[in-house]
Amino acid sequence: MDNRSLQAFVHLSETLHFSRASELCHVSPSTLSRMIQRLEETVGYRLLERDQRSVALTPQGELFLRYARDTLRNWDAFQNQLLEESGELQGEVSVYCSVTASYSFLFEVLRRFHQQHPRIQIKLHTGDPEMATSRVMAGHEEISIGARPDRLPAELAFKSMAVTPLVFIRAGNEGAGRVDWAQVPMIMPERGVARDRLDRWFRERGIQPNVSAQVAGNEAIVSMIALGDGVGLVPRIVLDNSPLLDRVHIVRTRSRLQPLELGLFTLRRRLDSPLIRALWSSLETASS
Repeated sequence: MDNRSLQAFVHLSETLHFSRASELCHVSPSTLSRMIQRLEETVGYRLLERDQRSVALTPQGELFLRYARDTLRNWDAFQNQLLEESGELQGEVSVYCSVTASYSFLFEVLRRFHQQHPRIQIKLHTGDPEMATSRVMAGHEEISIGARPDRLPAELAFKSMAVTPLVFIRAGNEGAGRVDWAQVPMIMPERGVARDRLDRWFRERGIQPNVSAQVAGNEAIVSMIALGDGVGLVPRIVLDNSPLLDRVHIVRTRSRLQPLELGLFTLRRRLDSPLIRALWSSLETASS
């Protein structure tokens, strides 16, 4: 019985879905199924009731889930103690953020962090910032940078780093005329905090937007707007750092959307790790 199998069982118990749990574990559903079968053989009891449509924990599975979580927490605590006693931190920390955040927030911080902790390796992954919270909660990353949602999940810790306005942008030079918000083609964020605030902005004005595209990633929205007609919504920090800044202009509106609060996310329990605390503290220092 190894920690990898215990973590797989915890993921499956929390999702109750083989496909989603296998993605979190980075294995195929058939491999995950074999791991669970081996656990059941070792324990001597059926831990899960499963058929083609559903997965549910048995009473023995509920007990084993508490054991698995306790074991994994104890293992993490043991590793953390060894790291603290070693005198020099070493290991690996995964960080997720957008392309813009990687050079507007992280570059100087990571350079200084590497000087302080040369034996800690940073695995930096970039992508859609609206995935920042979900990737941390799913265990794909240990720290991420993104916009604080209106409702922060209780298991997440958040450290504010900056506030940026949300602005409407359009191709060409400023002064292109008044915007008919019910008719103009809208390039919408596919999901996330900015999309929620944009939907609310239209709803409060009784406007049904003319959605021409839904795009993942703010940099892609700027690119699409620069190529042609339409209006999009992006954080001002993305626009200011875009190589296409001179090809678009900000559309002025009487009422502004609520700005985005940008910062760090990690699971609260991960702050017990010396590696995570070290990087978290470095980023806190940079934002102050």
